Amino acid sequence: MANLTNFIIAFLITAILLYELQPLAVRIGLVDSPNERKFHKGQIPLIGGIAMFFGFILALFSLKEVVGLEPLIASAAILMIVGILDDIHNLSVSIRFFAQVVAALFMVFGGDIILQNLGAIGLQGSGIELGYFTALIFTVLAVIMAINALNMCDGINGLAGGLTLITLSALAFIAWNANLIHSMNVLLLLIATVVAFLRFNLRALVFMGDAGSMFLGVVVVWFLISFSQGEQRAMTAATALWIFALPLLDTGSMTIRRLVKGHSPFKPDRGHLHHLFLDAGFSGIKTLFIILSLAVSLAVVGIFGLYFDVAEVIMFWGFISLFFVYFCLVSWMNKLV
Repeated sequence: MANLTNFIIAFLITAILLYELQPLAVRIGLVDSPNERKFHKGQIPLIGGIAMFFGFILALFSLKEVVGLEPLIASAAILMIVGILDDIHNLSVSIRFFAQVVAALFMVFGGDIILQNLGAIGLQGSGIELGYFTALIFTVLAVIMAINALNMCDGINGLAGGLTLITLSALAFIAWNANLIHSMNVLLLLIATVVAFLRFNLRALVFMGDAGSMFLGVVVVWFLISFSQGEQRAMTAATALWIFALPLLDTGSMTIRRLVKGHSPFKPDRGHLHHLFLDAGFSGIKTLFIILSLAVSLAVVGIFGLYFDVAEVIMFWGFISLFFVYFCLVSWMNKLV
C-alpha cells in the first residue's frame, strides 16, 4: 500500500491551489455569477477542477504510479482545458461533445478501456458480448453519459463532489478486495483531492465548474469500465450501475422528460432531484444529506449483490426497474412543485 505521505500530498496540493487561485480566477472571469437558477451570493471561483486535476497528477507522480495511466491523464487534461474555456466563454454543446468523444477515444485506443462485455444480463441469464464497433460506440456513449451525469448533478454545494466520493470509495473497496493495489492507490489519491475540494465547496468558497465535472466524470468512467471488463474483472457491469446510480438515474430521467416535452436534453431547468427537494422547502444541507444517503444505499446494494453472488441478470433488471420507479416518482414530484 502506498505511503500516507502521498495522500497528504494530494490533499495539500489541492487545498493550496483552491486557496491561492481564487484571486486569479476573479481577475480572468473564471467565476460563477448568480442568475435566475443560481442563488449563491457573489462571484464564486470555478477552480475546483483545476485544483483537483493538478493535486491528483502531482501526487500521482510522487507515488510513481503513472505507468498505464497516461491515456487517462491525457483524456483528463483535454477535458479540463475545454472545461476551463467553457467556464469562461460558455462553449457550444457541440464543442464540449467533441472533446468528450476525443477523450473516450484516448481511453479506447490508448488505454484499451472498452466496454465489450455487458455481462450475463439477458432474460435467460445469457452473456452479452459486443462486437468491436458496437463496443466502441457503447464506450463513447458511456463516457459522455458519465461526464454529463456529474455535470447535471452539480447544482448544490457538495453534491457532485459527494456523489463522486461515494463512487470512488466503492471502487477503492472493490479494488482492495480484488487485490488491485495499484488501482486502489490511485483511487485513494483521487479521494484525497475530492475531500480537499469538498472542504471549500461545502462553504461555497469555490465551485468545481465544468472542468471539474468533466475531470471527475472521465476518471470515474475509466475505473467503472476497466474494473468490469476482462476475464479477471473485479466487478460486473451491473455493479457499476449501482455504485454510480444516483447520477445515472437523475440524468437519464431528466433527459427523457426533456425529450418528451420537445426540449433539448441540455436545456437547463429546475427538474433535477435536488431542485425538487429545494422547491419543496428542504434546506440545502438536508437535501444534500438525503441524496447522498440514497447514493450510499444504492452503492451498498451493488456491493452486496457483487459479493453475495446475486445473479447479474437480477442486478441489471433490478436497476432498470429502479429507474422506472425513479422516473415515475420524479415526474410526479415535478407536477406538484
